[in-house]
Formats: sequence, C-alpha cells, structure tokens
Amino acid sequence: MARALPVIDGNTPFQHDYTPVLLDVVKQFKAGLGEMLHSIYAFGSVARREAIVGRSDLNLTVIIKRPLKASEQSVLSTIRLRLASRHAVIPAVDLKVVEISEVLSIESIFTWGFWLKHCCICLYGDDLSTRFGLFEASWDIAKSLNGDIGDELSCYRKKIMATKVVQNYLDYCEYISKKMLWSCFSLVMHREQNLALSIEQCAEAFIKYYPEKELEVERLFILASRQQVPKKASLFMMDSFGGWIVSEFDRINRKIG
Repeated sequence: MARALPVIDGNTPFQHDYTPVLLDVVKQFKAGLGEMLHSIYAFGSVARREAIVGRSDLNLTVIIKRPLKASEQSVLSTIRLRLASRHAVIPAVDLKVVEISEVLSIESIFTWGFWLKHCCICLYGDDLSTRFGLFEASWDIAKSLNGDIGDELSCYRKKIMATKVVQNYLDYCEYISKKMLWSCFSLVMHREQNLALSIEQCAEAFIKYYPEKELEVERLFILASRQQVPKKASLFMMDSFGGWIVSEFDRINRKIG
C-alpha cells in the first residue's frame, strides 16, 4: 500500500553556521527583486540541516510574480555571486527561479507541488507548500524529478567536449554524474515508495533493482568526486550508461504510461 512521502521538519532550527547566510538571502532578494518577489525556499542539505561547512552549496528556489527582464536576470546573478563571496560556509549558490502562475497550474502539480511540499523549506513569503496535500511516490513524480535527462546529457556532452579549462571540466562532470545518479533513483522511486535524500541513497536504492549496473554507478561516483579522468572516459559514461538510462525510462514509461 502506498504511503505519503515525508516532509522536511520546519520546526528544527537551521545549523548555526548557516543562519546568517539565510538571513542575508532574504535581505538580498527582497532588496534586489522588490515587489516582484513572491517567496523564497531552501532545499538540499541546508534545508535538511545536514550541510557540511565549506563543501555544501546553498540551494534556493525563488518564486516570482512575473517574467524577469534582462536587467533583473543580471540582478539575480549578482546576488548569487555576492552571497557566495560573503559567506565562506557556502562554495556556491544554486538557484531555481519560477513564476507563481506555473507553480499553481494544474499541469505542474507533480513538479512544483511535490517539490515545494516535500523538498523545500520556506524562508520568506507566502508558503505555497501549504496549498498542496501530501504526495505518494509515483511514476508521475519520478518523471517530473527526472526532467529531460536526454537533453541534459546532450548539453553537457557538448560542454565537456568544448571546454579547455580544468575547473569547468570538473564542474560539468560533477553536475552530470550527480544528475545521472538522481535519474537512476527516479527509475525505481515508484517501487521504493520513498524519497532518496542523497546520491548515496539514490545508488543504494537503484542497485537493489539493477545489481548488474553496480560498476557504472561506481564510475559515476568517481566523476562526482571531481577526480579528473580523461574526457574520453567521461564521455563514454554519458553515452553508454546515460543512453541506457534514457532508454530504460522510455521502456518503463511505455509500460506504465
């Protein structure tokens, strides 16, 4: 029998090192976006109170009232860089920006409804997570979490091939390997009936159902660790294992719908 997925505890205080950062987040976005700002949410390790000082990025979802102008896009970029430079506890700021009309549309219930209800903590504004009931693990949610992995693999393949900067190459490898690990979990989420909260949990759940893919998963962790490997090796993983992930999604989708 399906059961409701857990939500992040909103009553537990944030880790002491991150409280000044989150207060600055609210201050910066209120000043930079003004009336067009609807609400701000934290997700990831900071939201779960599991962040590692100096290693964990700050992950934010910002909901706005209308589309951004080019000048406002620039303001967001400035805020991201300013927060990371001011606070040594966070190496970088990852930002998801979405319009409120999209969040509240019927078509987005398995995407943004699930995301805000089960993956985020509201830092400021009208908490839209209260508009949604609890979700159960399902193939529809798995598909929304996965997004279009095929497009991302194609995009990052081009980035990796083109870059000549080691730092950028490691960034690209880390991102796409973690994306592939989360996609692996999306393949089995409807069977697990639970959420994975880390790439380690993603791998553990995935290997239960696909033990023959353990070597591929180990190689993804090498890429995610930012260990420099030849481009040929990273591209091979994206083409071979990434291609398998895409085809497996298509296979399950044809079966489940």
